[in-house]
Amino acid sequence: MYTVGLQSAADAFLLSSFKAQVVLALCILFALLVFGHGPHTDDIPAQTPVFLPGPHLLAIAPFFQRRFEFLNDGFRKTGQKLFQFNMLRETVIVVSGETGRKAFFANRSFDLTEGFKVLSGAIPVVKGVTSELQTRQIALIHKRLASVQKNDHLSQLIAPILEDCRRVMDSWGASGTFDPFNKIYELLFQTTVRCIASVEIASDPALVARLKKLYDILDSGTTPATVLLPWLPGPSMLKKLWATKQVYEIIAHAVDTRVQSGESQNDTLQMLVDAQDERLVMVGFIMGLLVAGARATGTTASWLITFLGNAPEWKDKAIFEIEQLLAMYPPHAAQTTSLSSHLASVPLEAWEAETPVLDALIHETLRIAQPHTAMRRNLGPDAVIDSKTIPSGAYVVYPFSDVHLNPELYPDPWKFDPSREEVKTPFGYLGWGGGRTVCLGQRLARLELKLITSMMLLGFRYSIVDSKGARPDPAPQPNWNDILLCRPEKGTCYLAHEKSVFSL
Repeated sequence: MYTVGLQSAADAFLLSSFKAQVVLALCILFALLVFGHGPHTDDIPAQTPVFLPGPHLLAIAPFFQRRFEFLNDGFRKTGQKLFQFNMLRETVIVVSGETGRKAFFANRSFDLTEGFKVLSGAIPVVKGVTSELQTRQIALIHKRLASVQKNDHLSQLIAPILEDCRRVMDSWGASGTFDPFNKIYELLFQTTVRCIASVEIASDPALVARLKKLYDILDSGTTPATVLLPWLPGPSMLKKLWATKQVYEIIAHAVDTRVQSGESQNDTLQMLVDAQDERLVMVGFIMGLLVAGARATGTTASWLITFLGNAPEWKDKAIFEIEQLLAMYPPHAAQTTSLSSHLASVPLEAWEAETPVLDALIHETLRIAQPHTAMRRNLGPDAVIDSKTIPSGAYVVYPFSDVHLNPELYPDPWKFDPSREEVKTPFGYLGWGGGRTVCLGQRLARLELKLITSMMLLGFRYSIVDSKGARPDPAPQPNWNDILLCRPEKGTCYLAHEKSVFSL
């Protein structure tokens, strides 16, 4: 059932003698050195993208560990808008510029699933559950995600999300200091479990914490070896195997218990059960979308709260907008006067249509603090970008930094400025993706971000401080080399908070 590597091979490797393990490791290293070296660049046709100089084996670790620097360095070394290198035996072509961007997102033969299968490794892999899915299964998952975001379902999620916020924020105490990239991310993981999984899991803080810890193990265990050599039973792969198995069992148990009990709950799992989806589809939907949603939305929320802590004028604008909403939609007479219950009285249509300031804040945060590199595989035929041939079978990547951190499109690109005018160039903004591949969960993500930001801004007085309690100078900056969470350097950014007069 669990196919991230071969369990029998892992057992045999671990039970073998130290000498045998060393011999196997040396054989693998020899193969990598022989086959991973860059190709000879003599007499390369003019239509072939230039090769990155140096042994291509040495490009593997930087691509996974310092991708932002690695890609920028590649453009600098080659002096070209396109360059290529080998990822073991696979060809990877990096594209940039307006022409490259338009061609990349418009080409129907550039396949997202095949691209991420080899180059990402960020999703827990269970054959037939989160990987090697049939086209029918993928289409069904997309359909279910759309159902999660229908008006009725989203409206019903507002109060539970805000109640999760109240409970978690209460645990922070009346005042204190914490790392927002831990605490805010934990909060977003909780609300994402609430939205994507089941009431039973979301209402068990210990179980949610365990799930997060397991997903953290998957993140930390993602190495070049685990992505490119998934059959090699190294320590990181064995940890990923174990964590994936634990996540699978937690979610599968929740699915099986619900189906067998026949009890009905008002949650996403019930929607899947009522649709009579296959068991593996239900488990895969929750496993894959839980981590994908929590990572992206958690990163955005952590940075949004951080940016506002250093931008008092925008914090004031957001607070004013939220207070106007509360004035327009007073709580029902039977409701308590807590902040969470008052915010829950604001209808979905108001959150979506009457919050232009929050929309601008999210838009700008996505531009600066989502270090995505879009990954595709050309399924054929050969394509041409900027007069260079992209052969069938090659992997193609496009770094979002090429557009989002481009000073010609966004002057002073690292500055947090939600008042920026819309860029008119094609695919000039990719915060929710581009072309045929856009974030299918963006409606849910926007709602989560607005609710959590509102609770934070009205529930606390807070500021961003450094390790000494002073205002950081310079302000924290997203680390685009941290390809999953984009966190600043550890120990440099903290949130000092004090509860406001509002009762959470």
